[in-house]
Amino acid sequence: MFKRHERATATPEVTITIDGASCQVPSTLSVSAAVLMHQGAAGYRRHAAGGHRAPLCMMGVCHDCLITIDDAPNRQGCLVTVEQGMRVRRQLDEETATASRWDIANHASGDEQRGRDDADL
Repeated sequence: MFKRHERATATPEVTITIDGASCQVPSTLSVSAAVLMHQGAAGYRRHAAGGHRAPLCMMGVCHDCLITIDDAPNRQGCLVTVEQGMRVRRQLDEETATASRWDIANHASGDEQRGRDDADL
């Protein structure tokens, strides 16, 4: 998904952990970009309503980049630059799904009425 431009200058790398796996990433990347670079968009996170989500805007507006960083859930990964030793965990289970009950009720019911789910978006 992400690839360095052939004329890009070398960037120092840091080691972070993504879901328990050690990864080398350029020190200038956001957490979201690092996860997308190593894991791809499939399975980035799961919305509380059950659908799969991945970063969309990469500038902090859509909140589809929410991720757990150093045991702090619901961080906007697109706004956080990677740091040496950072521990990143994708939010894939119900326990860390991020929408509140209000959000689920309002978003899921509207989508069900239209006959679609998050995977269709």
